[in-house]
Amino acid sequence: MRSNARMRALLQETDTTGLSSPDIPLMFREVVERGWSLMPSGGRVLTDLLLENPPQYSDRLAEETTINGRGMTDYDLPTATDERAPVLVRRCLAYVAACLQRAQKDFGDTAVRAYVSLSFADTDEAPLTSHVTFCTPLPDALPYISDLESVKDAAVGEFSAEDCLPWS
Repeated sequence: MRSNARMRALLQETDTTGLSSPDIPLMFREVVERGWSLMPSGGRVLTDLLLENPPQYSDRLAEETTINGRGMTDYDLPTATDERAPVLVRRCLAYVAACLQRAQKDFGDTAVRAYVSLSFADTDEAPLTSHVTFCTPLPDALPYISDLESVKDAAVGEFSAEDCLPWS
């Protein structure tokens, strides 16, 4: 796992043991159940997130991160950050673990990586929000977030299937 200091702090403050399907909101459980698809470009995308007529993307990384990226459900959570953060982190990590395990099953390898970011929304209320996406590192391309350790305005982390083992 690669992460910045803000993500490491959130992970230390959150109980990540025993993550399971009930931690994942229903719509995201359905995404996991539908599994992964391989695009003509070689991109690995979550089947349930594919558009009927997907647009053309500039490269495989853009294709994967655009199709696979979603904000985590949080409308049902309290607005107070100290109450909201642990639940939001658990939701994101449970979804990440389930998707990466499914990718390993569907593709027979552990190449897919998950990126999780948590930051405060740019609204008057400024609640903590999160975003999760997945992509496959390419040998001839920079990582999705190349210097994530230096990100200051969000908690960010890159997770592999192996990183998820202690959570289940």
